[in-house]
Amino acid sequence: MSDRDPTDSAASVSRGMRALLARRDAALAAGAAPLGWKIGFNTPAIQQHFGLTEAVVGYLTDAGVSPDGAAISLAGWGAPAVEAEVAIRVAAGGGVAGLAPALELVDLDISFDDIEPVLAANICHRGVIFGDEVPGVDPWAMVAAVTRAGAVVAEGRLVEDPATTAAFVRSYLAAHGATLEAGDRIIAGSVVAPVAVTPGDELSVSFGPLGHLSVGFRD
Repeated sequence: MSDRDPTDSAASVSRGMRALLARRDAALAAGAAPLGWKIGFNTPAIQQHFGLTEAVVGYLTDAGVSPDGAAISLAGWGAPAVEAEVAIRVAAGGGVAGLAPALELVDLDISFDDIEPVLAANICHRGVIFGDEVPGVDPWAMVAAVTRAGAVVAEGRLVEDPATTAAFVRSYLAAHGATLEAGDRIIAGSVVAPVAVTPGDELSVSFGPLGHLSVGFRD
């Protein structure tokens, strides 16, 4: 059980989100285009560790997008990992306009003592790979399976309706002075435990009816 005071945790989230949104503003001012948002820490165990009562939200820009099949350099990374996620495209009015597969590239080499610096650094985010949207797909039929060297190393599925995720992000951002816009994309939190990677690794990820993505890693 976390021994963090909920009031202290809420204050840390507030300070961390101010830093995160300032970082986003600086990235946009430098020429990056906004893409949307990301769910972070969507599992009860990590929320409990930080004394949180809900997930947190980071941001996405086009500067972090790589194509399917990309070879990602890990130079300068400390603890690289991949998360299999579902990407939600937000409709006018805040509903779900479309779903696609996504891989988030994260560096977990951070201190987990306090949520504030984690938020300030955009919740471990290093990049994202999007697949194509699949019209009419049933999100509950999606099972993600991550394969490395011919062996399945992680499997998982959604635990929250995409419409619920979109509503949460809208509410969370509003509480911190930001806005969810029509056309934004939300990567909805990993459906598998993060898969650690090293140079030379190649991952193939099946998302069932949502399709397939792959990614490789180099020095």
